[in-house]
Amino acid sequence: MITGTGITKIFKQRGGVLGAREVPALRGVDFSIAKGGAVSFIGESGSGKTTLGRIVAGLESHDGGEIVIDGVPMSSLSHRRRQPYFRRVQLIHQDPYSALNPTRTIHQTLEAPLRLRARQTGRPRSWVDGRAAELLAMVGIDPGYVLPRYPHQLSGGMRQRVVIARALTMDPEVLVADEAVSMIDVSLRLGILALLKDLRERLGVGVLFITHDIATARYIGGDGELYVLYRGQVVERGATEKIIADPVHPYTQSLLSAIPVLHGLERPGAERVVPREMQREGEPDGGCLFARRCPFSTERCEHEMPVLGRDGGPGEEAGQEAGQEAGQEAGQEYACFHPRRRSVIPVGVGE
Repeated sequence: MITGTGITKIFKQRGGVLGAREVPALRGVDFSIAKGGAVSFIGESGSGKTTLGRIVAGLESHDGGEIVIDGVPMSSLSHRRRQPYFRRVQLIHQDPYSALNPTRTIHQTLEAPLRLRARQTGRPRSWVDGRAAELLAMVGIDPGYVLPRYPHQLSGGMRQRVVIARALTMDPEVLVADEAVSMIDVSLRLGILALLKDLRERLGVGVLFITHDIATARYIGGDGELYVLYRGQVVERGATEKIIADPVHPYTQSLLSAIPVLHGLERPGAERVVPREMQREGEPDGGCLFARRCPFSTERCEHEMPVLGRDGGPGEEAGQEAGQEAGQEAGQEYACFHPRRRSVIPVGVGE
């Protein structure tokens, strides 16, 4: 089990016309990923998805909050003592070509982490070659063909499968898939998604899926949880199917509305929620981050920040009032003062 509480990250930019400034990438994000579970983070470019994935995988530091792995807070450990915990989390990179060393064969690429794993588990060195072939077969490629070759000699789909096989060398409990199909041909994407789904079911490995595409999040983890990120803040979260069927936050509704469907296949009575063009740069003065783009915002939205689980969550008076207005069910939370369920254009995958 991996949990994050109040994860914040701020990047500092220096120079330029505007001078030095701080850019928040994550703003108090909470999450939980169980072994065998599926959690998806969606949002547009710049929402903080990749930064969060790198923090979960131990490749990026965070400025605030706490990461807890199997009940152990990572802040209580030195950098060296954290490494065995973070090895349980492996990252599947977005670009399979840049993720592989072009000067090393696939056998050499898999051999290094497998030798480390052999030392950790007391296995003989002879186990390494057999395990490398086993992992390649597990991800659906021929070991005899692939092992002696270099990355440039493989197709994009095969390289991505090699990256997944390398992630499995450490017997991870969680895979962080960062836009894992965005850099390969459309015709090959479904095969990679089906592989990730099969590994999750067969090995019991958890998947943190980072994407801007709701359809792929639904395919990988339709039975899991969906987190909607906007400018580093979770604005809606809950069961994936529930959020797709009944989105409440206007930003979530706008993401669903942006999915094209063939003429004549629209849901009767469906509407599109189209964000406004932002007339002023920067953030509202203490208000909702989406306020200047939201077509339903009010003056309150400009000056007061809605809180996930309070303004649109069960338990407190404000949340109960908002839940009644939207017809909210327990387990679906959103940060919005004016929640309303809208029938938007549906996702076609699985229909």
